[in-house]
Amino acid sequence: MEFATINLSTPLQLTIDLTEEQFFELCQNNRDLKFERTASGVLTIMSPTGGETSNRNMELSYQLQAWSRQNNLGKAFDSSGGFKLPNGADRSPDASWVKRDRWDTLTPKQREKFVPLCPDFVVELRSASDALKPLQNKMKEYQENGAKLGWLIDPKNQRVEIYRPDQEVEILENPTTLSGENILPGFILDLTSIW
Repeated sequence: MEFATINLSTPLQLTIDLTEEQFFELCQNNRDLKFERTASGVLTIMSPTGGETSNRNMELSYQLQAWSRQNNLGKAFDSSGGFKLPNGADRSPDASWVKRDRWDTLTPKQREKFVPLCPDFVVELRSASDALKPLQNKMKEYQENGAKLGWLIDPKNQRVEIYRPDQEVEILENPTTLSGENILPGFILDLTSIW
């Protein structure tokens, strides 16, 4: 028997009608892939990242978690954490953080599945294969769903876009640090190990 090879775009986008439970099961049964779903139901399947992006993501998550542990103001999440946004989208930012008072309102069952809220803080780290526009759209979606601060970090161009509610996007060229401002008080991300 001969098999045909089909070239698929990365990330792959499909429109599949899945219930919340079916989507959760799909994600749990395919942990080597990263899944997201738009508010309109378009499913995006992403392959694991390459070594450089994975290492940058680890550094980002490490710094955020270290700060979060020191102050105990909330909970930090890595790129495998899923969130059900108020608009119905299922998203998985590269790093995120939720204030303690918001986290504490969730039931144990809500904490086990995709967290039914938008994080207060989100980060998307652009990999070499990522197109910029979809990431910018995702950042705007986080902003529209309640994120108080968002960073789109582009290592290739050493550029950061900062998203805040009701403000224009701020663009920084080649910064060495980023401030968590009043959302993550005292958090300073050292970008020298990410560039």
